[in-house]
Amino acid sequence: MADAILVEKCRSASDKVRRDIIDMTYATGNTGAHLGGSLSMVEMLATLYVGCLRYDKNDPEFEGRDRVILSKGHAALALYPAMVQAGIIEKSRLAEFKQNGSQLSGHPSLNGLSGIEFASGSLGQGLSLGVGVCIALKRKNNIEPRAFVFMGDGESDEGSVWEAAASASHYGLNNLVAIIDSNKIQYDGDTDEILSMSPMGEKWKAFGWDVLEIDGHDVASLIDAYNTKTDKPLVIIANTIKGKGISFMENNWRFHNSRLSAKQYEQAVSELEGAV
Repeated sequence: MADAILVEKCRSASDKVRRDIIDMTYATGNTGAHLGGSLSMVEMLATLYVGCLRYDKNDPEFEGRDRVILSKGHAALALYPAMVQAGIIEKSRLAEFKQNGSQLSGHPSLNGLSGIEFASGSLGQGLSLGVGVCIALKRKNNIEPRAFVFMGDGESDEGSVWEAAASASHYGLNNLVAIIDSNKIQYDGDTDEILSMSPMGEKWKAFGWDVLEIDGHDVASLIDAYNTKTDKPLVIIANTIKGKGISFMENNWRFHNSRLSAKQYEQAVSELEGAV
C-alpha cells in the first residue's frame, strides 16, 4: 500500500504540473497546444517521476535508469512539467515551450534535452521501441531497469501496437510496462465509436500480458501499479478524464488541441486555485 507521505508529495506535484500546463498553453498564444490529453495524464506522469522512477539527474546516461517512452508524444505538454518536479529540468525553461529553437518542442525530440530517450509523435511506435529497449536490457543482463511506455487509447487502433504486444509476450519481457491513458476520446471523437477496443483488458490478457485497471487520477493506485512486478509484461489501463481539472475542458474533444483566450485562461486558473 502506498506511503501516505509519498502520496501527498505526488498529489502536490500533480497540482503544480496541471497549473504549468495551463500557463504554458496560454503563453503559446495562437499556436495553442494539446491540452485535453495532457491534462488526463498529469497524475500518471507526475507520480512516476516524483515517486517511482529510477533516475539520476546528475548522470542521465546511468545504465541502471528506467526508460520512459512517451509514445503519446503530443502529451509533451505534461511531460516537461513532470520532469521539472523530478529536478531533471529547470522550471524557468517551461517558458521556452514551442518557441523557435527551443529544446521543449511540441513533441519530445532528440535535441540534447536530458531525460528524453526517443523522439515520438507518430502514434503506434512507442511500444515497439519499448520492446527493443527491454530486449537489449535483458541481453546486457541489466535486470533492474524497466521501460515505461505511455500510450493513448485511441493510439491502440494502430496495428503496430498489437504486433509489439505479441512480441513482448513472446520474449518474456517482464521489464516492460505499458500505461494506457484511457480517456475515451481521440482526435476524431469517442474511441468506442471510431474503433472499439472493449474489453481492452481481455485483449491484452489474450496477448499474454498481465493487466491492471485503475483510476488514472488516483495517485495511491498509480504508485501501487508502478511498483507491481510480475513474470509477464504489464499493462496498466488508466481510466481518465480528458481535460481533467478544468470544467469546460473535461470530456470536450474541442480541447484535444487548442489555444486559450484570456477569459478561458482566467477561468482555468481560478478553478485550479480553488481546488487546491
